[in-house]
Amino acid sequence: MKVLAINGSARPNGNTAILIRTIFAELEKQGIETELVQLAGSQLRGCAACYGCFRTKNNKCVISEDILNECVAKMMAADGIILASPTYFADVSAEMKALIDRAGLVSSANGGLFKHKVAVAVSAVRRGGAIHAVDTMNHFFQYGQMFIVGSTYWNMVYGREIGEVEKDAEGLANMRNIGENMAFLLKKLHNS
Repeated sequence: MKVLAINGSARPNGNTAILIRTIFAELEKQGIETELVQLAGSQLRGCAACYGCFRTKNNKCVISEDILNECVAKMMAADGIILASPTYFADVSAEMKALIDRAGLVSSANGGLFKHKVAVAVSAVRRGGAIHAVDTMNHFFQYGQMFIVGSTYWNMVYGREIGEVEKDAEGLANMRNIGENMAFLLKKLHNS
């Protein structure tokens, strides 16, 4: 079993990456393989609304100059997907939104590429707005017919400066619970 995490932060080793690594530690304890993709510096652009993916139906976006098609292929190959974004103006980063819009359309054009995958959305946030950011990612999962993993509280951890999220003990405990719950569901689905 494999879980792919996509970090939508402009800072590849910032707070959002810390959340991902915390979840990964729990998954790896359960023998689940993990992989991290960083959107930082990827120049990921938004959807052109050309509907080329509906014409080609080849599991790819016709815009091929950026990381999107690589991400879609990795998402298809994974059993679980983590989308992680900092909260920017009460929502996900522009790169994460571009990924959601384009990967979602490619998935729809090809019959639901991510259906029945186990999914988790998390956000690092300075103060407020993270519920909306997590909601944006969860809507992508719901639209794609994925199984969303919950935990003991909202999937957010507080901190602005790099490393500051490590002071949010409750938030990090929640990330560990997410990792445990994701591993549990993956194993149940894998063994059924």
